[in-house]
Amino acid sequence: MKFFVDTADTAAISELHDLGMVDGVTTNPSLIHKSGRDIKDVIAEIAGMVPGPVSAETVATDAKGMIAEGLELKKLGENIAIKVPLTWEGLKACKTLSDDGHMVNVTLCFSANQALLAAKAGASFISPFVGRLDDINIDGMELIADIRAIYDNYDFKTEILAASIRTANHMTEAAKIGADVATAPPDVIRKMAAHPLTDKGLKAFLDDWAKTGQKIL
Repeated sequence: MKFFVDTADTAAISELHDLGMVDGVTTNPSLIHKSGRDIKDVIAEIAGMVPGPVSAETVATDAKGMIAEGLELKKLGENIAIKVPLTWEGLKACKTLSDDGHMVNVTLCFSANQALLAAKAGASFISPFVGRLDDINIDGMELIADIRAIYDNYDFKTEILAASIRTANHMTEAAKIGADVATAPPDVIRKMAAHPLTDKGLKAFLDDWAKTGQKIL
């Protein structure tokens, strides 16, 4: 499973990239707002940092506007994936942009039917929002499983990008189901390394080592 980092924090992206934990980056207007920086400056910088897809989101609500904004965002890097919402207008924009050879990430997906439409429209990525479904007592991972089954039935090339990831357990479940990609905030990716028994075992080893009075260096 590929890891995309869901952030506009370039320092966090750099740290994770150096560890080999970044296959791509996803951004959205909310993340750009938190950065306090100009959208084009941020996207261009991120696109130059990582070789994989960098999702940059349009904000128009009509297909013509999404296409125009998407083409403008595409100028910021060859690895830009144009992000459009899963609305009827968004599907129109997806079809036009994908037919012209551009990567398109269709976001805000909350049903298998929506995901099926996105694949038919040629989306490069479909972004089902796991955490937001969990928030309203619907199992978000069941949606990932449904989309996986449908896409496999018909050999759709659209990649399933599990989004709105909130916990390390979400990452595990997405990988078990077979999501192609999971996008998560930096802190969630870091938490995947944490385990209390690792901490306990390390402390025991270090305590015993201290008793030997020895040094390696």
